[in-house]
Amino acid sequence: MGLGRNLFTLSPEVLSTVEKQYGELAKKRLLTWQELIRDDDSLTDLVKMEKVNDFFNQLKFVSDILHWKKEDYWATPVEFLATGGGDCEDFSLAKYFTLKAIGVSEKKLNMTYVKALELNQAHMVVTYHVTPDAEPLVLDNLVLEIKPASQRKDLLPVYSFNGYGLWLAKARGRGERVSGSDKLKRWQDLLKRMPKGLY
Repeated sequence: MGLGRNLFTLSPEVLSTVEKQYGELAKKRLLTWQELIRDDDSLTDLVKMEKVNDFFNQLKFVSDILHWKKEDYWATPVEFLATGGGDCEDFSLAKYFTLKAIGVSEKKLNMTYVKALELNQAHMVVTYHVTPDAEPLVLDNLVLEIKPASQRKDLLPVYSFNGYGLWLAKARGRGERVSGSDKLKRWQDLLKRMPKGLY
């Protein structure tokens, strides 16, 4: 269940801080995001996913080293939007939390670590499972169109997680559950920094 219409509101303090630090355009991105969450009346999960995927894929890719001067940093959606860019984890996390906020069940959503074969590097995407054993749909910042996993031969699944658990990935479905997501330190650190009302 999502937060519902008109319930998600970024605090004036957050908006003011972002405007002072990053400018009027950054504040505008946050207000547009807030509006996307508050005004969503999409009737299907697919329409919600297309809307959210398109919204975030307008931002630019920036590596953590350049962006945050850190090897690996998971930005909150506010940090991602305020700074106008981020890496694959930032795209995926922003999509995941926004989809949850507009009513897509967390049980159907995963953050999925994959190997991007053409780039020969680790990559993160959001996967959506209608049922636990169904072939997932992939929301990505490399390929902008949402596609079934079988059409993404360029991605090799490694593991996936959400608020309910951590799974070893397999080609179709969710894979074997190995632990709770509380074992993922970056995930726990991120949750502590999330805006009130979003998680």
